[in-house]
Amino acid sequence: MSDEEEIYATLIEVREEPTALYKILKIANLVSGGGEAKLAISEGYVSLNGEVETQKRKKIYAGDLIYFNEQYLQIALIGETQDYQFVEESQAEVVDETVSKQKKNEKTKTKKPRRSISF
Repeated sequence: MSDEEEIYATLIEVREEPTALYKILKIANLVSGGGEAKLAISEGYVSLNGEVETQKRKKIYAGDLIYFNEQYLQIALIGETQDYQFVEESQAEVVDETVSKQKKNEKTKTKKPRRSISF
């Protein structure tokens, strides 16, 4: 049995890299504006690749995983998403129900998939 937890993330497609971290939060509509994004980052509410990130203009590249507000974001360049496995929301809900029954006593949560966003 593997110790790795399966994570469902929203795929964010960007035109070019690097892209500033605060812009990713704006693109994903997780904040209402750049000021709110910068405040959330500076106060330590955002994780980048498993570590808390406080640099507002941190350079983000394809393959980076961002965690904010109980949601995961996976970054990819437009047109280079063939390596990602896409899961429909209805399939993910079945997986989530099965996992939650198996891990009922654990405190970890599984994440539902999100739709990709491009700009």
